[in-house]
Amino acid sequence: MAAIALLAGVSAPTVSRVLNGQTGVSVDTRRRVEAILREHGYRRPESTDPLALLELVFHALDSLWALALIQGVEQVARDHDLAVVLTEMQGRLTPGRGWTEQVLSRRPTGVIAVLSDLTIHQQSQLATRSIPLVVLDPTGEPLHQTPSIGATNYSGAMVATRHLLELGHRRIGMLAGNTRWPFCRARLDGFQATMDAAGVAVDPQLVRVGSLYVDGGLREGAELLRLPTPPTAVFTTNDLQAHGMYEAARRAGVRIPQDLSVVGFDDLPFSQWAGPPMTTVRQPLTLMGATAARMIVSLAAGERLDQHRVELSTDLVVRQSTAAPG
Repeated sequence: MAAIALLAGVSAPTVSRVLNGQTGVSVDTRRRVEAILREHGYRRPESTDPLALLELVFHALDSLWALALIQGVEQVARDHDLAVVLTEMQGRLTPGRGWTEQVLSRRPTGVIAVLSDLTIHQQSQLATRSIPLVVLDPTGEPLHQTPSIGATNYSGAMVATRHLLELGHRRIGMLAGNTRWPFCRARLDGFQATMDAAGVAVDPQLVRVGSLYVDGGLREGAELLRLPTPPTAVFTTNDLQAHGMYEAARRAGVRIPQDLSVVGFDDLPFSQWAGPPMTTVRQPLTLMGATAARMIVSLAAGERLDQHRVELSTDLVVRQSTAAPG
């Protein structure tokens, strides 16, 4: 430790803080110390083996979307005798300092961050303690070496939009989500690209950005239906928005699919029981969780990943909420 400190131009306690993932070290200093540690082949003593825990951190645990991911993680964790620790950040995207210190003290086998945005400093702290990190549906662009899992959001949106066009719809609306999030931006881009390719102009009034929850779909959906010329079909960023669109239509006396076709995204279990059963884009949520967990297991074993960015395929599930324009 003294030799590393001398080479890095810092004190031995600073090297100790870097090794133990503690705060109080600037990002530049941490990177310099980490680079020298790697250069000199530093290896942790065997006594600091990780615990048989898999940390799973969510920005919010408020829908069956999260449950499907958890089920996938749990399946893999069970097969490898790992316990799963859940953390919910009550809507915040970045974990607080307290969470980071708890994780570092527990030394889990790995961390899966779902719709969460760990800072560069937090990612560096985990890497310093040799705690693998996998990001599931990243809210921003993860560090290039950070493995991440997602779905084919762009092509899924293209297939959904093409389905509506093939039914004969031309005045198609979209309920979008916060385009800061890559999956929301990809679904909006896929919608717009498909409309452009078909030579159908997108009326700016028909594209609404709002909450990804039922209340967002209800609010923005009601606005669409109040337009002088409302849409004949609406594609939504997720099933929760689509259910809000259903309720907006019910309140406005608009029939689905006779007067309005609706397409969701996710294929959450309750969507097949909507009235009428919902046409939606299925993304393999359980498989996404399982894939993230398998990546953690491989990284913890010192194995190299074949891919650092994995996108799993989506499928259009056609039910009874879409039909030709009335």
